[in-house]
Amino acid sequence: MDKAASSAMCAAPAGAPDGNAGAEQRAAPRVTLLIRAAKLVSSTDEFVCVIRDVSETGVSVRLFHDLPAGEALELHMPAGAIYPIGRVWHRGNEAGFRFLSAPVAVEALVNEASDYPKRGLRLSVSLPVRLRSSAGEQMVRVENLSQQGARLACESLLAIDQAVQLDLPDAQGTPRAVRAKVRWRRERHYGVVFDDTFTLGDFARLAARLQAPELLTG
Repeated sequence: MDKAASSAMCAAPAGAPDGNAGAEQRAAPRVTLLIRAAKLVSSTDEFVCVIRDVSETGVSVRLFHDLPAGEALELHMPAGAIYPIGRVWHRGNEAGFRFLSAPVAVEALVNEASDYPKRGLRLSVSLPVRLRSSAGEQMVRVENLSQQGARLACESLLAIDQAVQLDLPDAQGTPRAVRAKVRWRRERHYGVVFDDTFTLGDFARLAARLQAPELLTG
């Protein structure tokens, strides 16, 4: 994002409350971010969101389901940066938060400055699934999940580049066969890459269904 865009001023999000908190957020320089995925993390669950705009004092996001309850949340960026946030307003699946450690360096957040390479969102979810391979069927446990792949705990030996099939739930909770390939092995833990990846929306709704299905009202 160029410097002109980074310094652009945007109107306060619709639905933001009046008062000092809203006035401070309106006064802070704002940048608009299109489809910048991140995680909203509570004490027990992790949810996918899309950052819509950000300033030194706060951020607004869109989710793919209702907003999770509770005030203690963190915004986790894909490259690893973590920002404690407090809720200011919400309307449907959109919400505005203030940074609890403001001011935040907007350029660093937008560019995700990090000593580590950027990677896709990975959720710490745990669920048993059926794995099929040329050697037969077995139950394994998904330890974390992304749009592109998963980490598995498996008692049987799997080979690097071995083709497997996992019965993973879709966004509606219905099991579907997902083809994947084993990319790495560490003792009895394996990393697999999906042949057919999840869209961001389906991934977000699946995460909610696995952790807090009451958030899915549609």
